[in-house]
Amino acid sequence: EGHIFWRELKSRGIRPEDFSNPSNESVLYKSFSKKHYQGGTKEYDRLEQAASISPNPKFREAALASASWGSYQVMGFHALPLGYPSVQQFVDEMHTHERNHLEVFGRYILKNGCLEHLQTKNWANFARCYNGPAYAQNKYDEKMAKAYLKFLND
Repeated sequence: EGHIFWRELKSRGIRPEDFSNPSNESVLYKSFSKKHYQGGTKEYDRLEQAASISPNPKFREAALASASWGSYQVMGFHALPLGYPSVQQFVDEMHTHERNHLEVFGRYILKNGCLEHLQTKNWANFARCYNGPAYAQNKYDEKMAKAYLKFLND
């Protein structure tokens, strides 16, 4: 996500403004925008473009931190707080086996206090905890409630 990439570069002491130009506008921008999302494997192309803006290894690390990984789409910037030794190790784990996707999901919901909301089926609070304050725009709480009821009755 280009706005997260911007933030991650700044957190590594890099001025993203210095690299903000038309050739990077689809991967590096200051504010959230869906404008550049292409979906599917095209997102890997965007990730590689972001990582290769500079040979400085901090660019690759910031790019990996600004992407979501695994079945549960956990952002790379959560790697260190969730106990992974590096963003690269986290990404490697996501590529190793699908069970690692469930492991990171479990770590995330425990670390961030989301488990209680899941256990009590408070879909709005769980969605806010897991997806952030804009969860309602994507109706994550409604989708989870509907899926729960579907499988409850199957």
